[in-house]
Amino acid sequence: MVAQPTSHGSFGETQTAAVPDVNWIRLDIECSYARGMSMKAMVRSLVVTCLALSMYPVVDAQAPQTAKDGVYDSAATTEQTETDEYTRYELLAPETASFKIYYEVTATTAGAKVFYNPIRKGSVASDESVYDAMSGKPLPFEVVSGAEARKDALMADADLDTDYIKVTLARPVPEHGQGRIVIVKTYKDAKSYYLDGKMIIFNRALGIQRNKVVLPAGYEVVGLTVPSQILIQKDGRIAISFMHAGTGEALLVLKAIKDAQTGAAALPQAMTKKRSWESPFAGETEQDRLSERSYQDRDIKYFLQQPETHAFSLYHDYTETRPGVNGYANVVREGSVASHPSAYILDTGEQLKAQEMSGAEMMASKMNVGETVEAKARVVVIPFAPVQTGQTLRLRIAETYTAPVSYMLNGEELVFDRSLDRPRNAVVLPSGWYCTASAAPATVSQLPDGRVRLDYWNDRPEALDVLLKAKRRVTGQ
Repeated sequence: MVAQPTSHGSFGETQTAAVPDVNWIRLDIECSYARGMSMKAMVRSLVVTCLALSMYPVVDAQAPQTAKDGVYDSAATTEQTETDEYTRYELLAPETASFKIYYEVTATTAGAKVFYNPIRKGSVASDESVYDAMSGKPLPFEVVSGAEARKDALMADADLDTDYIKVTLARPVPEHGQGRIVIVKTYKDAKSYYLDGKMIIFNRALGIQRNKVVLPAGYEVVGLTVPSQILIQKDGRIAISFMHAGTGEALLVLKAIKDAQTGAAALPQAMTKKRSWESPFAGETEQDRLSERSYQDRDIKYFLQQPETHAFSLYHDYTETRPGVNGYANVVREGSVASHPSAYILDTGEQLKAQEMSGAEMMASKMNVGETVEAKARVVVIPFAPVQTGQTLRLRIAETYTAPVSYMLNGEELVFDRSLDRPRNAVVLPSGWYCTASAAPATVSQLPDGRVRLDYWNDRPEALDVLLKAKRRVTGQ
C-alpha cells in the first residue's frame, strides 16, 4: 500500500423545500466532475452527459431528483471515467534518466471491473505493480495494446499507438461510488529527465492536476517554472508539490544541483503545532502550513438553493487512513444549522448512519474520531467499522445548511460570503442566476441545465475567503 500523511480535522458547512439526497448530488455534478479527470475522460463524460440530457426535459434543480426525473445517471455510462488523480514522481540517479511514479486514481464508471492506464509515449515502463487503495492488497494487471483495449466498451476510443496497463479492480465500481487504485511504475525517458553539465533537469508537461516531484538525495531546487510548495521529506530529500487548477498541461521545468546535505545532517526538525505568524494574526500551525497541500484528500461541493431560503446543500469527500478510527465528526459552524445528514463509503456503496449530537455526547460514546471536539459544539457524527492498519476508507458526507449570515438576498442581489478551508472547493449557483462578482479567483463552467459552477482551488495553507455575488437572469431575450 502506498500511503502518505494527510491532514485531518472537523469541518462543515433548514430549508423548507425538499432536500436532494447524496445520490442526487452525485448525479447532478457528474458531467462537471472533471476536476480530477484527464482531458480525454472529461470530454467523453461531457459528451455522454449532454446526449443523455438531450432526451429529457430540464428539471428544477432545487428538488430531489433521480434518473426517473430526467437527470443523467452515471450508471448508464459505459466509457471509462476517473477522478481525484494524483502523481508522485521520485527522480532516480540522474545517469539512469529514470523516475519512479506513484499514480493514484479513482475509477468512477459504475459497474466497471477493470481500469486502463495509458503508458506515455516516449517512455519505457518497467517494474509495474498495482494496489487497491481501500485494502492495500496487490491487484492483477497486464499490459495490452491499444487495439486490444478497444475491444472493451470502456475504451472504445483507445489510442491504437498507445499501450495500456489493464487493471482488474478489487470489486466492481458501486453505483455512484468509486474504485480507488495506486499504480506504481518506473519510466525511463531521457527527454524528460537528464543532466545538463552538473545540473539535473526534469522537463515534462504534466496533464494531471495534482503532482509532486521528489529530488534525489543531495540535490536542491535552483529553477522552477510552476509555482509550487517546497517540502523536505522525512529522509531529507527535497520535493516540490503543486495543484494546477486550469485546463491543459502544466509545463514543468525543474532544475536542481547537487550541493545539499545528505545523511543525518539532511534530516528535518520535527514540525510543531506552534502558530508562527506575527501578531495579531493567529495563523495556522507550522505543521499545517508545511503539509502537502496538493495531496490533501478533502474536497467539497456547495449547491446554493434559492437565496431566500439561506440554504445550500453540500457534500464533502475525504479519505480516512488512521488505524483504529471508527467515526467522523463534522462540527457545525456557529451561525449555521445542519439538517438531513447522510453518508456512505464510496469504495463499496455501503450506507452509513448519521447522528446529530453535542460534543459532550460524542465524547461519552467513546467513539474514536481521531480528534478533540468541544463539549458545547454541535456535531454530525458518522460511525463506521474501525480502520485497519494498511487500509483506508473514502467517505462521502452530505447535508444541508441554513446559514443566514453566510448566504442571503441583499435587495435583488445574491450574496454568498463564506470562508472555505479545503484545497478544492466548488460552488454551484442556483437555477436562474448569473455571477456578477467573485473576490477570489475561480475557474467557471456551466452545467447542462444552465447553472454556473465556480471552482476555487486554494494552494495556500490558510482558508480562502469567498465573497460571491449574483443576479437573476433575464429570460426571453
